[in-house]
Amino acid sequence: MQTHSGTPRPITRYGNPVLHRRCTTVTSFDDDLAQLVADMFASMAAAHGVGLAANQIGVDARVFVVDCPDATGTPVVAHVVNPVLHLPGSRDLDDDTEGCLSVPGPHASVPRPAAAYVTGLDLGGRPVRIDGTGLLARCLQHESDHLDGLLYVDRLPVKQRRKLLAESAGHPGVGAGVC
Repeated sequence: MQTHSGTPRPITRYGNPVLHRRCTTVTSFDDDLAQLVADMFASMAAAHGVGLAANQIGVDARVFVVDCPDATGTPVVAHVVNPVLHLPGSRDLDDDTEGCLSVPGPHASVPRPAAAYVTGLDLGGRPVRIDGTGLLARCLQHESDHLDGLLYVDRLPVKQRRKLLAESAGHPGVGAGVC
């Protein structure tokens, strides 16, 4: 498979139908998929994010990328095709704030398990596993949610969600360290 340079694409914002439904399973591991992943990395970097799902750039495909530190501060740069999220048996919760490139601006407290991992495939269709703690665990869960049509604001009480969405509506759309 050849190497592609990525081109940043516009970030899809909350309300676009592609963000609110389960994404389609990837079945073709070809140059188009490699280009999509390269474009996703470029789009995430341009938006100053730490994670990005394919539907956040308008593509209905079960793929996400991360460039995110784990709890030790070690950066993890990876992509996962057709990811499956795995949560620990013991659910020690990390109740930290979370933001989203598709809901630019506001952040909210969202309790999530402090550790998680995903299994899936790489660009060549080979099995991969990414283990996460700290911010990386949060990012793996956040991006997996995206691929299932769920955004972090959907996990909030209705009044809080409405307030954050109204705040986001007037925001220009560039995040800092958000998924």
